[in-house]
Amino acid sequence: LQLVESGGGLVQPGGSLRLSCAASGFTLDYYAIGWFRQAPGKEREGVSCINASGGSTKYADSVKGRFTISRDDTKNTVYLQMNSLKPEDTAIYYCAAGWDGTCWKSEDYDYWGQGTQVTVSS
Repeated sequence: LQLVESGGGLVQPGGSLRLSCAASGFTLDYYAIGWFRQAPGKEREGVSCINASGGSTKYADSVKGRFTISRDDTKNTVYLQMNSLKPEDTAIYYCAAGWDGTCWKSEDYDYWGQGTQVTVSS
């Protein structure tokens, strides 16, 4: 049972990336999915979450209007579209699967990916 993130990389300020979170060994259908990030020397913070049905999404104030979370249960994958990236978005991004209804509490999540590095720099 694992989650695998992909899509990270180096991008210039103002650029875009789309992160993917793919599950193997279990279906994401009944899970809320959260994206978290951790920058060097900082605590892990919640970025966005989506409930099991996909009908409810939430965003941290720092990314609202720039990031979009979505899910495609036919592909067992959740996405994080990141636009207008800023240097302060530089971090390792993690996805996690937890009980439906959870969002910001990392302790509510049962499964975590290994993370993907996002670096925003000119």
